[in-house]
Amino acid sequence: MSQTLQTENIPSQEIHHETTLFAEPVFNLGGFTVTNSLLCSWIAVFLVVIFSLLVRKKISLIPKGIQSYFEVFLEGSYNLADTVTGSRQKTMKFLPVVLPLFAFILFSNWLGLLPGVGSVGFVSSHNGQSAFVPLLRGGTADLNTTLALSVLAVFLTHIFGTVMAGWWSHLNRFVGLNLFLELPRKVFKERNYQALLINPIKFFVGLIEAVGELAKVASLSFRLFGNVFAGEVLLASMAAIFAYVVPLPFIFLEIIVGIIQALIFSMLILVFLSIMSSSHAEEH
Repeated sequence: MSQTLQTENIPSQEIHHETTLFAEPVFNLGGFTVTNSLLCSWIAVFLVVIFSLLVRKKISLIPKGIQSYFEVFLEGSYNLADTVTGSRQKTMKFLPVVLPLFAFILFSNWLGLLPGVGSVGFVSSHNGQSAFVPLLRGGTADLNTTLALSVLAVFLTHIFGTVMAGWWSHLNRFVGLNLFLELPRKVFKERNYQALLINPIKFFVGLIEAVGELAKVASLSFRLFGNVFAGEVLLASMAAIFAYVVPLPFIFLEIIVGIIQALIFSMLILVFLSIMSSSHAEEH
């Protein structure tokens, strides 16, 4: 009788899953941990490559079928980018970098909305507790992915700035060595004594701009991650309340949010590229 009571008092082990800020490991590949978000990011890259190859294969002198729609989209992209760069020449240089980023982010955002993503997985045991681990999770719902995208994008702006504006002009945007080199000429030759006050101020403004580059990385990564992660939590909450019909409007909302966030990220990178590719005097 006592043995029966002891067996009944043992609590049953429950399998649970909570939406986490971090991506969860799925398997190891040669000592490299592959997470569910990374796996979804690989799928997004694969889709972008396959889509690009299919479009390239269908290219003909007289557009028809999918090529017609793609040319309309491409022409609209050029016109939209022109409003930011102010130059078709700059647009032709920047769009081959910005457009693939837009496609990758868009596919990553939408993959997280597909049935089975976040709901199909396996049970993992850790420290005597069992937890459900999704096999796939939206790539941009992981801060590591958005942070990597932001670092890459900001790094590309500096490469374009160095190539197009010149390394000396790009360096002085942040360090301001030319401000001190031109100070003797302005004071002793041009009798511009205001430079003694203005040039040091400009120097510290340049240092603030250097700190602003770190702020760019933080704002880009957290904006994209925050919106996608919030949508993931919203859909999970709606599905927990009522699994049928009720989540549908929120899914359509997240489809639109996925487009908007991909567009915002791409347009901001285009703005940063345009600023960095111009000289400091031309920018003012």
